[in-house]
This record gives sequence, C-alpha cells and structure tokens, in this order.
Amino acid sequence: MPARIAVIAGDGIGQEVMPAARECIDALSAWHPLELTWHELDWGSDYYRTHGRMMPLDGLDELARHDAIFLGAVGAPDIPDTETLWGLLIPIRRHFEQYVNVRPARTLPGIRPVLADDRRVDLVIVRENSEGEYSEIGGRFSRGGEGESAVQETVFTRRGIDRVARYAAEIAAQRHGRLTSATKSNGIIHTMPFWDEVVAETVAARDGIELTSVLADALAAALVLRPWSFDVIVASNLLGDILSDLASAVTGSIGVAPSANLNPERRYPSMFEPVHGSAPDIAGQGIANPIGQIWSGALMLEHLGYGTAAAHLIAGFEKTLADGTSTRDLGGAASTREFVASVRTNLAEIADRFVEQAEGSKEQR
Repeated sequence: MPARIAVIAGDGIGQEVMPAARECIDALSAWHPLELTWHELDWGSDYYRTHGRMMPLDGLDELARHDAIFLGAVGAPDIPDTETLWGLLIPIRRHFEQYVNVRPARTLPGIRPVLADDRRVDLVIVRENSEGEYSEIGGRFSRGGEGESAVQETVFTRRGIDRVARYAAEIAAQRHGRLTSATKSNGIIHTMPFWDEVVAETVAARDGIELTSVLADALAAALVLRPWSFDVIVASNLLGDILSDLASAVTGSIGVAPSANLNPERRYPSMFEPVHGSAPDIAGQGIANPIGQIWSGALMLEHLGYGTAAAHLIAGFEKTLADGTSTRDLGGAASTREFVASVRTNLAEIADRFVEQAEGSKEQR
C-alpha cells in the first residue's frame, strides 16, 4: 500500500521549496520502487487569516490518517509566533508523540564553513521534543502592574528522558559509539541533575557507547572551536533547539538544515521539515534555497523504509553543490528552479550505483 504523505507547504518560501523537494523525490521513482501518495493541505497563515486557526478543528484527525507529514515553513510578520507555532507545529509534535527531534549537521561540498579549519563536520543532535523547558505550565501575574511577573515551569519525566536517551544511544551505536549529553546541572539544581542521572542509567544499559556529559555553555563553545570532534549529542528541548541551530550555522548555513520529528514506535505519523523560516523578505522571487526541504525529504524516505533512495537524493544535491551550483544565500547565482534542474540531472548521472546498491540489499518498504 502506498505511503500517504500529508503535505503542508505553509507560508512564504515554503510555497516554493516544497514543490521543489517533491519534484526531486518524484524523480527518484525512475530508479526506485517508491510508493507515495501526496495529499496537499492548505493550512498555515493564509488559512488563519480566513478561519482564525492555523488548521481545521479536525486537523489532527486528518493527519492521523497519514504515514508521514511533510511540512514547509510556517510564520508571517502579521501573525504572532504564539499563533503560528502553537496553532500548528507544536500540537502536531505533541499529539503524535513525536518526542525525538533529529538534526543532522555536516559539512556539505561547495559550502564554505565559517571556521578556518577545514576538517569535516558530521554530527547528529537528538533533541527531546515534547517536554522539558517547553511545557505549557505557567502563567502571568498582575499584568500591567508594577509587580507584573511570569512563571514558566520545566517538566522532565523519567520516561521522557529515558526514551530520548535510548534513541540517541541507538544512533550513536550505528555511527562511532560516542554520545555527548548536554546539561547545566551546575546551575539548574533539580531538573538537570535528574536528566544526567537518567541519561547515565539508560546509556549504561547499552554496551559499546562512550557517554560524556558536558555543560551546555562549554558545549556551545566546543561546537564553535572543534565541531568535528562530536558524533551524537543528546539534549533537552531548549538546549537541543539552541545547539542544533549553532551546529548548522557552524557548518555553513542554517538554511540547508533538515529535521525529523519522530514517533519511533510508528504508532503515529512522524513529521519532516526544514529548519529555516518562511523568509517573507525573499518569498515569491524564485531564489529560495530548497536544500533544507529536500534533505528533510530524504529523512522522510529513510523513515519510510527507502534508505537507498534517501542516500541517492542526498548524493544528488551534494553533487550539485560540488559542481558549483548554489543559490544566492550560499554565494551562488542559481534560482530555485535552476538548482532543482541540476539536482535532477545529477540524480540521473549517479543512478547506476544506487540501483546496484538497492538490488544488492533487496530494499523494500
């Protein structure tokens, strides 16, 4: 049965990079037995302006009938982020228990990193995605008065920490066996020591993983000074959010960064989205960089069981970059359309080795 993909292009450049990514994914069908059906949903800021909501009342029920959610960019200057994020993105993550956020960050060919050192960076940040610092517990007191105040509670559960630590350990085991845990237990005296304890207990149950706990401020500095020394990093919701953006920026551009919001048990659909925003300042000009959306599509294919096709797609855009074709944000002159055309050409040029790889593994969804 074909995998049902809910497509939410969203706002701004999401309307441009989403069709670009879909075109590249559809092109893979010439060499891989992809079985995908796309279902477009016109949710986002335009929907909000008409209906006062980012998605319909039964939107989550509609999404539940899909195998994956492919999201573009969300956000508009005239609508508060509390509406755009809490009206669409965060309810999806929480309702479908997408408690793992995976953010790969690595040096891409043709993109100059910000560091003088040219050693290759290749790391993965695993962020706890459903609790921690982003709880809904809290409120405002004495609004507008001299004593106005705000309280926001952080919530860590043993279950929440254990499951994200287990997932991160599994990723590390598939790579180089090195796992770094981000903490701030020297200043946050209750939740972060609890995080440290549960992560250590969970990882100790798995052989072959070297765990290091590093204070978040020192870890941020190390990501700037020697990002190549990291393999897999596991972090809480807030720390993971900050560190993953930093890691992407260090490798050259946050505009190319993908992400996967996963329900590892596959009881619910997982969601795949680029990290960049809706970029209203360049929307509609045809110059948006589609790499983040394409790479997120590759993560989606891998999740759906099409690992060889995902590798083929990544190799396709990497070859385009290596050949010197890039969009303006990366110092090139290519339009979105020209970049996609180059990716499709390169997918065809390198297809043979991925077809052979797929035949050798007899990969099926």
